[in-house]
Amino acid sequence: MKMWSGRFRQPLDPAFESWQRSFEFDCRLLECELEASSAHARALHKCGVFSPDELNLILHGLEQIGENAATSPEFLDDPEAEDVHHFVEKQLVKLIGDPGYKLHSGRSRNEQIATDLRLYVRSGCDEIGEAVSRLISAFLDRAEQAGESAMPAYTHMQRAEPVLVAHCLLAYVEMLFRDADRLADCRTRANVCPLGSAAVAGSTLPLDRDLMANELGFSAPTANSIDATSDRDFMLEFVNALSLLALHLSRWAEEMLLFSSQEYGFLHLPEAYSTGSSAMPQKMNGDLLELTRGKAGRVIGDATALLITTKGLPLAYNKDLQETQEPLFHATETVLSLLPLVTGWMQSVEFNFERMQKAAETGYMNAFAAATYLVRKGVPFRIAHEQVGKAVRTALDQQCELQELTLETLRSIDAHFDQDIFDFLKLDNVLAIHDVPGGTAPARVRQAIAAARKKFAACHEEAHAHA
Repeated sequence: MKMWSGRFRQPLDPAFESWQRSFEFDCRLLECELEASSAHARALHKCGVFSPDELNLILHGLEQIGENAATSPEFLDDPEAEDVHHFVEKQLVKLIGDPGYKLHSGRSRNEQIATDLRLYVRSGCDEIGEAVSRLISAFLDRAEQAGESAMPAYTHMQRAEPVLVAHCLLAYVEMLFRDADRLADCRTRANVCPLGSAAVAGSTLPLDRDLMANELGFSAPTANSIDATSDRDFMLEFVNALSLLALHLSRWAEEMLLFSSQEYGFLHLPEAYSTGSSAMPQKMNGDLLELTRGKAGRVIGDATALLITTKGLPLAYNKDLQETQEPLFHATETVLSLLPLVTGWMQSVEFNFERMQKAAETGYMNAFAAATYLVRKGVPFRIAHEQVGKAVRTALDQQCELQELTLETLRSIDAHFDQDIFDFLKLDNVLAIHDVPGGTAPARVRQAIAAARKKFAACHEEAHAHA
């Protein structure tokens, strides 16, 4: 029996019936549906719809459905179930008889799917937040292991200034902290309970909405039944947060691919996360990195699909909203599968610190330090910039580094240069003069790692408080 067939005289066109079903993908919501149905059953008992015996029968039946699904994957092979709500009702009636039909008293599938999706997103925020935490930990471990090793930082894809390797890794830690913050923020707004909203106007039974919200760990019931049944903002926020996370991982993957090339040689690809060429025996390809880049495009596409699907919908529930589920599931599952692999890659990669250190000492990346030297001698920065530019031009002509120019040559460009310029241009000093919070001076980077560790611990503790 369908959940709506009483008004109809003719059966559905078979092709349309199959085409409009959602159970093939919304079966992922079964656990959420069972939780929400249990809370609804308790509310029905409280307002007198269920006797104590009926409530126990219903709760036991819902529990049995969950156990059957967990132990027998074929249990979900139901070509007749229209959606997860229909499936649960069918199975419940099969287990306990007609009392199973009473569970739908005072509710609608519109509020059921809204509730299930909020439970799913809330769980996704927690699971992905935990996976992001593990990745942050891996980055912090590698930053500590890098010590005071240096590398070039790049702007416009050109070598700019030397930085500590740890400083570069901490840049990704900051991105991931923002991702974790967005997920936590999204969880807060997702964590309200639509149960009791019914189809659009609110339940006709005196259901205790606070009871149902508390049963499911929600912070409160939703405030408006029309909004509750049609709102998908929480999904849009969640998948957009995932798209930013995927974007950050894609940027990281692109940089690691560049650094793994022979032209850079800054790192050795982990064999456990790479593949070879079927034609060229010497090749090792960074497939994990390339797929990370590629999957980011799909997650961003999911976010776009959600926005476009919902942009023109009038209040309240419309069947179009069924189309928002698959992008949500795809984005969630993609990111959940990706994060542990990226974490494993970060834990396994070997950095070529010697090659990076050598690169940090060449290419006139101490030019800004030379300008700083002149500024400290009282030269206005704009003039200092011009004078050091002339020194770089001279070094290019002589095919040498700045520090290899003679003092006589430097003084012919600007009389403020003195013998101490050569110590000032050494790598250790070039790093040390960036001595501001957030700078790459070794002491500041050690402080930044300690601060990140402290923030990580606080975020981790807060995340576990939700679990």
